[in-house]
Amino acid sequence: MRLALGISYNGQAYQGWQSQLSGQTVQDQLEAALGKFAAHRVSTVCAGRTDAGVHGLMQVIHFDTRLERSPVSWVRGTNSFLPHDMAVQWAQAVPIEFHCRASALSRRYAYVLLESPVRPSIDAGRVGWVFRPLDLVAMQQAAAQLLGAHDFTSFRAAACQALSPVKIVERIDISQRGAYWRFEFEANAFLHHMIRNIMGCLIAVGQHKRPPDWLAEVLLARNRDAAAATFSPHGLYFLGPRYAPHWGLPDRSPLYDGLP
Repeated sequence: MRLALGISYNGQAYQGWQSQLSGQTVQDQLEAALGKFAAHRVSTVCAGRTDAGVHGLMQVIHFDTRLERSPVSWVRGTNSFLPHDMAVQWAQAVPIEFHCRASALSRRYAYVLLESPVRPSIDAGRVGWVFRPLDLVAMQQAAAQLLGAHDFTSFRAAACQALSPVKIVERIDISQRGAYWRFEFEANAFLHHMIRNIMGCLIAVGQHKRPPDWLAEVLLARNRDAAAATFSPHGLYFLGPRYAPHWGLPDRSPLYDGLP
């Protein structure tokens, strides 16, 4: 049978999602816990890889197993073997043709940013930080130029392995609640460091270091040197993929309510 799971994790202690020899990745920890519960080796596929320091609110994975257990048993049993900063949120049997990456219609991220003269303390590692005020309207005008299908080479990391730099950005929402800013991104897919590089540019515009129409120039340049420096990973959260309704998978996690 094929199972899909929704996974949440605090990325501070891990070297990203993808398995490495060090074993200190989210995938390594999850597969070890699943293997202990299932009593056989489990190999997982994820909806979208995350970098070191990036958090996941609803990473979706799938794997095949011979073990038949109820969804709640998979959740509780696997969680009993996971570290404290990682948890299975839900489990569900899916048809064998389901593929968590290929079946995804879009992927969603949020970046949480603290605007304060004082650096983060109790939320250190979980928010980005700026100490200069930001201009909401200017950032919204800049973000609007990134919507639609574009070549995002200027926002692509040198190590990116994507076959094409062309992505379709469906939504960028920017809002503020007190000292906290929330940037939400949705696209068919993202390039390596794409959101963090966009964040660097939006903050430059928000602090009036660059005009809003500068984002159009950066896009057209198709050159990483044209954009701002890569911003911190600390405030970046993978909200999860969206799937067609017929798969019957959750669209969100209760953890969404914990973000500003």
